[in-house]
Amino acid sequence: MLRTEPMPSNATPPLIVHVVHRFGVGGLENGVVNLINRMPRQRWQHAVVALTEISSVFARRVERSDVRYIELAKPPGHLVSEYPRLYRLFRQLKPAIVHTRNLAALEASVPAWAAGVPVRVHGEHGWNVNDPAGHRRRYRYVRRLYRPFVTRYIALSRHLEEYLERQVGIPSRTISQIYNGVDTERFCPSAHERPPIPGCPFGGPGQWLLGWIGRLEAVKDPLNLARAFARARELSPDAANRLRLILVGDGPLREQVEAVLAQGRIRDRVWLAGERADVPEIMRGLDCFVLPSLAEGISNTILEAMATRLPVIATRVGGNPELIESGMTGCLVQPANREALADAILYYFGERTTARRHAKAAQRVAQARFSLTRMVADYVSLYERELAAAGVAVPSGSVEPLPAPPAPS
Repeated sequence: MLRTEPMPSNATPPLIVHVVHRFGVGGLENGVVNLINRMPRQRWQHAVVALTEISSVFARRVERSDVRYIELAKPPGHLVSEYPRLYRLFRQLKPAIVHTRNLAALEASVPAWAAGVPVRVHGEHGWNVNDPAGHRRRYRYVRRLYRPFVTRYIALSRHLEEYLERQVGIPSRTISQIYNGVDTERFCPSAHERPPIPGCPFGGPGQWLLGWIGRLEAVKDPLNLARAFARARELSPDAANRLRLILVGDGPLREQVEAVLAQGRIRDRVWLAGERADVPEIMRGLDCFVLPSLAEGISNTILEAMATRLPVIATRVGGNPELIESGMTGCLVQPANREALADAILYYFGERTTARRHAKAAQRVAQARFSLTRMVADYVSLYERELAAAGVAVPSGSVEPLPAPPAPS
């Protein structure tokens, strides 16, 4: 068995370079932020490399001042043309770990391998927008092609773990499954009645607020939510008077969502809030949370809603059934089904006692199984095991400053 000695207290802690497609609002990116903020500061250093762009507003969520941010502004297409630049970057930063996330960043494992990075971790968080069910042979082939350059795979759900093993052909011994975690201190129910949401035009007596938070893109299927909301109002006169929809986030489908709302003459019943930084406060101001995605890994927003003690309606896709037991801790419906989604909305709208019971059960599950503390501990343990297997000293001691990264060229 390989054994390593603890790192001396005056040694430089290992650097983890997190490689993502874009560092902005999103569940994957929020998971990176949580990990950086919660990992022991005296034992680890971090840098974030975005293949496209970094949102300076989103980066402010990182509470550490020593994190480096590098954006490559890569044009659409394969990453091969950026290999030399990534190789030089990795050679200069000398990371102990390069952690790529999702298919768009997987290629960065090649220049990391060439640069001699001892540990290359790849996380599968969910499906590509062009392959929402994971069925496309091309994407399975691409994942298989880069297998020799990855040291350890992390699947965020059992569903993804099974996909990597059975459909891609990744050996099970190289796959670890780690669930997302939720910060139950930030995401928690209000101690009093439903508080008003800052800037929201809704929230008056008798109104019932249905909320969605995410990116307005096809895989999240906000168009079906807009249509289901309109259908629910058609089916119930009471819902037509009292139901309101809050959409938090932005993205390429915003104009199409606006068009659906205008066509249904319900624009005045829907608040498109855009991107917001006060997500915990928004969650506490809702009566129900809905996520109509066509595909999901382990959804951060579902976990956040569960921790906030909200009844959750979600589609039966990806890792959602691993979070929600339908009829016990929430309600699962078939994807892309307007009628089923409308019925679920009306069910919780009409059955408030059941909605509260499911919400309380969901909060208990979030606290017991999906805590942020547990997630961070799992990642730290995995990083340490992989470093030890590579012959790199287990981290301990104080932080020394990172070298300055080369200017993007």
